[in-house]
Amino acid sequence: MKPLYSPSLKRAFDLLVTLPAVLVLAPFMLVLALLVHLKLGAPVLFRQQRPGLHGKPFTLYKFRTMTGARDVNGNLLPDAERLTPFGRFLRSSSLDELPELFNVLKGEMSLVGPRPLLMEYLPLYSSEQMRRHEVKPGLTGWAQINGRNALTWEEKFALDVWYVNHSSLALDMTILWRTFLKVITREGVSAEGHVTMPKFTGAKSRQDGG
Repeated sequence: MKPLYSPSLKRAFDLLVTLPAVLVLAPFMLVLALLVHLKLGAPVLFRQQRPGLHGKPFTLYKFRTMTGARDVNGNLLPDAERLTPFGRFLRSSSLDELPELFNVLKGEMSLVGPRPLLMEYLPLYSSEQMRRHEVKPGLTGWAQINGRNALTWEEKFALDVWYVNHSSLALDMTILWRTFLKVITREGVSAEGHVTMPKFTGAKSRQDGG
């Protein structure tokens, strides 16, 4: 099933909101970039290949939230040990995701859609879960306002597919407003016992790894 409103209308809405947002937030993002550099060092931006529309890879931009600390063998320490209080603040406030606005301007992402996860997850989805890639990934989405990382993977993917089936301009506007409220209250940032979410290991994977 295709989205209920056209990609061109969705793109126009993205640009209408994102262009002014970038102009207004640019000085603030420069300050954040300086703070990241001072507290965490270079590089300021975290870059990673993520699957976009139809699973096509693109480079995602975020502000860096972790140090590059390694053990005696040169391996990166666990995320929980590399995540500083400042990095935790960036994540809990979602400020680390502001650079993704440039992904939206480039047309690689939308303001609203399923969150772009890891490339390594693509072969692990069921055919139904894979439908989350029928639309562009988003800065926020239906799953993010209905539990975010407090959800199981199955719950999150079911909400993503629900969005694909019911996508509309009115729904996007509702999701953006409710996202704003969620960011203020900082709900659902982490799964229980994890810094963010445990890895997805297959269509039967859950938060507890079972």
